[in-house]
Amino acid sequence: MRRAQATAVIAVLLLAGCSPAPDATTGTPSAPAGTPSGTSTSATGPQTLGRPATVVDGLDAPWSLAALPGGGFLVSQRDDGRILEVGPTGSVRVAGTVRGVVHVGEGGLNGIALWTGDGGTWLYAYHATAADNRVVRMRLTGAAGSYGLSAPQPVVTGIRTASTHNGGRLAFGPDGMLYVTTGDAQHSDDAQDRDSLNGKILRVTPRGDPAAGNPFGNAVYSYGHRNVQGIAWTPDGTMWATEFGQNTWDELNVIVPGGDYGWPVVEGRAGDPRYRDPLLQWPTDQASPSGLAAVGDTLYLACLRGARVWQVRTAGAQVVGDAVAQLTGFGRIRDVAPDGNGGLWVLTNNTDGRGSPRPGDDRVLRVTVNG
Repeated sequence: MRRAQATAVIAVLLLAGCSPAPDATTGTPSAPAGTPSGTSTSATGPQTLGRPATVVDGLDAPWSLAALPGGGFLVSQRDDGRILEVGPTGSVRVAGTVRGVVHVGEGGLNGIALWTGDGGTWLYAYHATAADNRVVRMRLTGAAGSYGLSAPQPVVTGIRTASTHNGGRLAFGPDGMLYVTTGDAQHSDDAQDRDSLNGKILRVTPRGDPAAGNPFGNAVYSYGHRNVQGIAWTPDGTMWATEFGQNTWDELNVIVPGGDYGWPVVEGRAGDPRYRDPLLQWPTDQASPSGLAAVGDTLYLACLRGARVWQVRTAGAQVVGDAVAQLTGFGRIRDVAPDGNGGLWVLTNNTDGRGSPRPGDDRVLRVTVNG
């Protein structure tokens, strides 16, 4: 782990309506291509964001954030398998290292999520091994400022692994079930095979059993995905997901049980009734979306190659108005998560081998959300 320390320095970037910082991305990023399905043209302006403040810096290839009870959060580091505890004031310590993590390419320690039940609070982690991608859970031991992790228990195993297209996001839905995103792991035909765990969004119980009501009687909730790395729910229960395209279109989708999202037959909008079209699509150099967060009815998409956060307003299962580019100037953005106080945590990702690290990378930013 590189130096990780709290800092009260406010990041120099000024957001929409202000002058950009000297190292900020210049120009106005293009809006998503095409007209979003169900778009309203009578929307008022989007939420406004405050200036980002650095909470912690010096992270090594961080991948995911999980809010802790009582404040603060945990961060996963992909390459070394470490889980860091960040306190409400920015203190940083290693809570533990997830056993069995093998880092190859994009594989390693990826998404994390917290759940309370079965007599304790558990940290769930998606990670690569020498044989597969899997989900494990570890009991969170100790107390704030001294958390530790028990030995891992397998939850879902046998997900194909590869150097790319591993998926890896975890989230507990409003129904209390665990949702797991998997990539096609360079075997694109698996995405259309409903008996394969790859190229899917899975829905399982906290112990890993297929959840009741799943459309195919197994763990599969939706299929035809290339590489989903972001899922979130807006207050009415609509489920949203971000998906990496191959060469042409990245996607924002509404997820429904049993939905076929088209990969590898189609990428982006197809207009084919066999598949569900994305509500928004972006050229891959403007997005490459990973983490996804909802603050009220507004979605925030963390973008890697696009090096920004797209802000998207919704109403039900529709997109309202145009997407707005935010938080340019920090390089690659891997994850974005609600901070529990109406704002956002934003996780940069410039030390993963594909970015251009600058002093202090990688870091977690806190951003206030107004409106």
